[in-house]
Amino acid sequence: MHNERMPPISFVTFNKPNRRLIGLLVCSHLIWASTIIGCWAVGGLFKTSGLLLSVVFTVFQLYAAAQLILPALLFHPEERNRSFYLFWGALLCGFVWLVNQFSPPVIWQPVFAILNSALLLLTATVAGAALARYIKRLWEIVPVCVVITLADFMSWFMGPTSGFVKEIDHYYRTFDGPPPIIDMVLVKLAFPGNLGIAPVFGVSDWILVVFFAIVARRFKVNDNLAGDSGETLARKGHIGLYLPVSVAALLIALLTAQMTGLFVPALPVIAVVMLLWYGIRHIRCYKS
Repeated sequence: MHNERMPPISFVTFNKPNRRLIGLLVCSHLIWASTIIGCWAVGGLFKTSGLLLSVVFTVFQLYAAAQLILPALLFHPEERNRSFYLFWGALLCGFVWLVNQFSPPVIWQPVFAILNSALLLLTATVAGAALARYIKRLWEIVPVCVVITLADFMSWFMGPTSGFVKEIDHYYRTFDGPPPIIDMVLVKLAFPGNLGIAPVFGVSDWILVVFFAIVARRFKVNDNLAGDSGETLARKGHIGLYLPVSVAALLIALLTAQMTGLFVPALPVIAVVMLLWYGIRHIRCYKS
């Protein structure tokens, strides 16, 4: 009796529903980039940037970014191995690096930064969706949150994070020399006044945001603070009504940083908020 070999898994083919969703993801990120360019143009009309106005700009742009997750909630499962994810991870990372080697004219640099941010969000969405596949039971997010929190705090106190923050802060205050290498993985948003385009959070933060949103969808948990579940909204083609808990957690971290003027690491905030939310939800379900 001959053993039948499994057919090789293609790195470049996807089933028909996923091809449509990937195309939708790319188009939606381009629309988001166009929206942020519009915010940048509007922000240039203001001579100064007050705290309230900056907060409004941040909330609007991050809420718009939350809608980008909806197509990823409908991804159909396909048989994939680790090599597939390594291939696409290396390809996307290489593309991000290659794009950042291009130096556009000064007048086009804000537009280029926004387009690069859209690419980072797209890459992070794909990465977050891929990582969520490895969660087999909902309780497994607990060690994930604990490890993320400890690792980020250790990176801040003993690792490179503190140095990166100082480099970015110095560069965007003085624009002295080329941008630090860490700048290529920071998502930029538009702000009113002289600030223009500025880095707000890292690509790893959005990976975690999407990861938690996909995990909630897989276990049929409605994590949308604005109404129906994200999967329901995505199937109905409704946008503008999606605010998952993970995006709200990222927003809390960003607004806290804006209001205090201090660096607030987003990863631990997201992890802690998600743990608290699932904990409270579990207690309420248990009592009822």
